[in-house]
Amino acid sequence: MQGPFKAVPLSDRVFWVGAVDWALRNFHGYATPGGTTYNAFLVRGEKKTVLIDTTKKAFLDELLSRIASVMDPGKIDIIVSNHAEMDHSGCLPEVAALVKPEKILASEPGVQALAGHFGPDLKVQAVKDGEALDLGGLTLRFTATRMLHWPESMVTWSPEERILFAQDIFGSHLATCERFDDQVDESLLDWEAAKYFANILMPYAVIVAKGVEKLKSLGVKWKILATDHGPLWRSRIEDILENYLLWSEQRPTKKAVVLYETMWGSTEKMARAVAAGLIEGGASPKVMPLSGSHRSDVATEVLQAGALLVGAPTINAGMYPSLADTLTYLQSLKPKNLVGAVFGSYGWGPVGVKQAQANLLVMKVETLAEPLAVKFVPTPEDLMKCKELGLKTAKVLAERV
Repeated sequence: MQGPFKAVPLSDRVFWVGAVDWALRNFHGYATPGGTTYNAFLVRGEKKTVLIDTTKKAFLDELLSRIASVMDPGKIDIIVSNHAEMDHSGCLPEVAALVKPEKILASEPGVQALAGHFGPDLKVQAVKDGEALDLGGLTLRFTATRMLHWPESMVTWSPEERILFAQDIFGSHLATCERFDDQVDESLLDWEAAKYFANILMPYAVIVAKGVEKLKSLGVKWKILATDHGPLWRSRIEDILENYLLWSEQRPTKKAVVLYETMWGSTEKMARAVAAGLIEGGASPKVMPLSGSHRSDVATEVLQAGALLVGAPTINAGMYPSLADTLTYLQSLKPKNLVGAVFGSYGWGPVGVKQAQANLLVMKVETLAEPLAVKFVPTPEDLMKCKELGLKTAKVLAERV
């Protein structure tokens, strides 16, 4: 029976049948204040009908309602799983039990991943890179995109419709009532797309560049990039393709992220002096106190920065917990092409700056100076040293850009 949710046509043969998650605020450590969508697609050929991806399990009813607004879900012939992560496969067993499709298709590693999630009773067949599926008047082709961003990830595309069903590539965590890029504020979508890249795809930057070039080499002028999250791209396709290549390179810029935590204001004073030096030297500081900056927003700023300067006070013979959290998170994202340094105050021993420095070394941040540690409250001379650190960083950035 049809419910309250309706499909959105992308053409007379392709429909968006996904779900909007207005309430999501955290995606495994990545802040999502704008919610997200779980995009799924119905493709109707003359002979066969295919469902590409499903949704998070909690949104099964919404998915089925949208499908039912187009056709009886029980008449779906084939289900394609581009990506086995649970926000796209969560209700796959339930959909398969209802639909009883002829087959469920995934990449060869996808077969193993789905078995790991749902056990051997869910029968999934493997498709190879480059394999095609004839739906009658429509063709679906499968292209492997390994490690973008899981080992089993693949994309599905229709040469006749010129639609790329791109799974998690080119996505954004953004819940809207609009489905397309040109219906959403451009600056908002650009930020969310960059944030998605920084927090999901940055560790695989080299692979991303190769993947985008592989997709471009297919020789298709895409009409729609149908992502698994957020608005679909139809008006600014070249922009997002070029942004992915640019973000993959992580070229240094004149932006310097000044990240800090503070207990009694001393490290904050140092951060402000560092920022003053950056400004005077012609750099663009992005000052981010962790009292009001989420780790995923820090990652987004670092993606398009040239320097990372860290203010690390010492507490209980260690680094401040929120700073340790953020640096550990950044370390896992593997940013590159950064210069940086550490500063901070302490009471008994400068352990915080030493631990933060160790994090930067693991991230292969090029160190510009030894850690600048100040006991208790910075003097005017100490603050001038902080300003000099900012000036030095600005000079180095000007040479690298």
